[in-house]
Amino acid sequence: MGPPSVWAVVVAGGSGSRYGRPKQFDLLAGSPVAAWAVTAARRVSRGVVLVAPAGQEAACAALGADVVVAGGATRSASVRNGLAAVPDEVVVVLVHDAARPLASAALFEAVLEPLLAAPTSGAGQPVDAVICALPVADTLQRVDAEGSRVVGTVERTGLVAVQTPQAFRAEVLRRAHAGGADATDDAGLVEAMGGVVRVVPGEAHNLKVTMPADLALLEALAAAAPAGAAPAGAPPPASTNLAALGPVAP
Repeated sequence: MGPPSVWAVVVAGGSGSRYGRPKQFDLLAGSPVAAWAVTAARRVSRGVVLVAPAGQEAACAALGADVVVAGGATRSASVRNGLAAVPDEVVVVLVHDAARPLASAALFEAVLEPLLAAPTSGAGQPVDAVICALPVADTLQRVDAEGSRVVGTVERTGLVAVQTPQAFRAEVLRRAHAGGADATDDAGLVEAMGGVVRVVPGEAHNLKVTMPADLALLEALAAAAPAGAAPAGAPPPASTNLAALGPVAP
């Protein structure tokens, strides 16, 4: 359990349109994907809010969060719903995608440390957010509207692939979301309002479940995870409720 000034919002409100069903409830090494994310967040947080698909809050009560709230129509709306459940006195809020079940406790600590221990950037400005990211290794090319012809190659110098967890000064994150704007990434909202966002190295195994094949790779990685990384004994939600979400992997 982390310091009382830190809470986490684990976003698990997606419908899984590309995956074919809500991926956050499929099993990874015997526990729901979302339970892995909640367990990791709890190691560094005093409280965890889980954002669930609307109507499935009761089904998600067994996943280990302190509070379960309904998601919104967009990711940003879901984060806002989760943020509303975080106590006002909390100083730092972590936001983590449930679809990244193998983020380590060390990675959570890495994004927290600059906010808890070194509250200013190298230029002396307050750090408002910390993200984790990896350098882009693949060649990036821009294609036409039909996606059938290359129209340019993107210079990848300075580009990074952003992951979660991400850490924020709570009052800054609340202000960033106050206008109701949408973004695929909360740090983007903080950057847009002029906030200082620091980057720390991400983890190669911190993969996001996007397609069913990703789960097989994560199973192999989970098998090699250190003891205690898995959510011990975390049961899946009641099968009658999960049936409404789609089939769960055997």
